[in-house]
Amino acid sequence: MDQPAVPEPEALPAGRPSVTMAVVMRRVALTNRWQPWKWELDAVLPDLGEFGTAPKRLDADEHGEHWAHPGYAVTLYRDEGEGYYLNLTSTAPCWFVLWRMAEEPDEDGETRPVPVTVSLSYNEAGRWLDAGENVENVPLEPEQRAWLQAFTDQHYRPEPKKRRRPESFKAPEERARY
Repeated sequence: MDQPAVPEPEALPAGRPSVTMAVVMRRVALTNRWQPWKWELDAVLPDLGEFGTAPKRLDADEHGEHWAHPGYAVTLYRDEGEGYYLNLTSTAPCWFVLWRMAEEPDEDGETRPVPVTVSLSYNEAGRWLDAGENVENVPLEPEQRAWLQAFTDQHYRPEPKKRRRPESFKAPEERARY
């Protein structure tokens, strides 16, 4: 599935950069007699209006199906700078999506996943996981990473780490007395 370029950031009233994304969930067939399928995150795509305003099935076959969930605003906040920095400096920078299964079946009698929110903050995803939520991730595209990097470079400075020299490397007279 080709991914279009990230839309231009929208200016919010407070001047915060924001983009609107669509979440694509995939239903995958399993070879398991107790559970014939599972849902998983497939992609986070720029939402330029082509997905409409309600969840819709993109495709389906004997192996599964893809559903697009449009309209997820992703806004960058200065106080999440450390989380963006940790995401960018990880081995695979990514989108984080918190999703849950719908509590009620839809008009087809199916229970489908419902993405709740999308973030680029490693710390925010960690808080969701600590709360027992279902969180998955997909890689950031280069242009999306560049957008996040520009914001992080402008608004976040990592605190210098104070290195404490191990006691065994200090001269006997410099060692703490216990």
